[in-house]
Amino acid sequence: MASELTPDTIRRAPKVVLHDHLDGGLRPQTIIELAAEAGYRDLPSTDAEKLGRWFREAADSGTLERYLETFAHTVAVMQTPQALARVAREAVEDLAADGVVYAEIRWAPEQHVEQGLSLVQVIEATTEGFRQGEAIAADRGTPIRVGGLATAMRHAARSYEIAELAVQFRDRGVFGFDIAGAEAGFPPSRHLDAFEYLRRENAHFTIHAGEGFGLPSIWEAIQWCGADRLGHGVRIVDDIVDGVAGPVLGRLAQYVRDKRIPLEMCPSSNVQTGAAASIADHPIGLLRRLHFRVTVNTDNRLMSGTSMTREMALLTDAFGYGWSDLQWFTINAMKSAFLPFDQRLEIINTAIKPGYAQLAGAA
Repeated sequence: MASELTPDTIRRAPKVVLHDHLDGGLRPQTIIELAAEAGYRDLPSTDAEKLGRWFREAADSGTLERYLETFAHTVAVMQTPQALARVAREAVEDLAADGVVYAEIRWAPEQHVEQGLSLVQVIEATTEGFRQGEAIAADRGTPIRVGGLATAMRHAARSYEIAELAVQFRDRGVFGFDIAGAEAGFPPSRHLDAFEYLRRENAHFTIHAGEGFGLPSIWEAIQWCGADRLGHGVRIVDDIVDGVAGPVLGRLAQYVRDKRIPLEMCPSSNVQTGAAASIADHPIGLLRRLHFRVTVNTDNRLMSGTSMTREMALLTDAFGYGWSDLQWFTINAMKSAFLPFDQRLEIINTAIKPGYAQLAGAA
C-alpha cells in the first residue's frame, strides 16, 4: 500500500535541493555561540528560540531588499575558517537528516573576508566543512552528495574573480557559479565578462533572476549571459496569459519551456519577498501543469523556518500533489544538477526512483 503523504513520510522521501544559501541556513544556537566567540554583540536575542523567530518575522517583510538585511547577522559570525567549516558541516547534516540525497549550497566568498581571510581560504574552509558533513551523514546512514556554488554579489565588482575561483576549485567541491543580491538596478549583464569567461571554460552557472524584478531580468540572464538555470524565475508567469483554450505562452516563456531551462523555485521564500502572494497562488502550480522544468528548493532555511520536507508538504496541501508529483520535482532537480551526467543518472536510479517506489507502494 502507498504511504500517506504526511510530513513524516515526506521526510523519508529522497530529495534534491539546488538553491540553498549557506548564510541563510544556520542553526540559531550556532549563531549565538559563534557570536560569543567572535565578540559580536548585535544579535537581536541570545535565546535560540527567540532568535529563530526574529529571523522569520524580519524576513516576512514582503520585499527582497528588507529580506536580505537579515543576513548581516549570519555573515558577521562567518568570518573565520572554523566558523565557516562548522556552518557548512551543520548545513549538510541538517539537509541529510531531512532526506536530501543531493544538495548544491551557495555562498558568496567575498562576504567572509572581513577578518583577513583570502577568498581561497574561504572556499577551502567551506568545502572542507561540506566534506565533514558528508562523512558524518554517511556514518548516520543518511548519505548525501554536496557541492558548493561560488556566488558573487551583483552590486559588487568581484564577479570575474569569483568566477575564476569557481573554475579553479571545480574539481575540489565547487560545482558552479551564481550571482545574488538585489535585482533592481543590478542587471546580470553588468557581469557579462564573468559569464563569458565561464562559458569559455565549459563551466556551469545559474543566475538569480525573475524574483525581485520581472521579465527583463530573466531575458538578460538567458539571452545575454547564457545561464544554465534560473534562480527563482517566478516572474516568467508574466509572459503567460489566459486564452480561450487555456494558457498562452509568450515568446520568452515558450523559449524557457522549450529549452528545458530549470527554474529553482523556493515557495516559502517567494511569498516572504512578495514574489508570490501565497503558497496557493504560487506560479509553481501553473508551471508544473504546463510542464516547465520546475524544481522545489528551500532558499534560506533559517529565514523561512523551512526545510525541503516542509516545502513539499506545503505544495501537497496547496495543490493536492501525490508521490508521483514529488518524484517529478525531484528528478527535475537531479537532471538539472551541476554534476556529470553519469553521476546524476546514478543518483536517480539508485536513490530517487527506488525511494519513491517504496513510498508509493510500487516496490
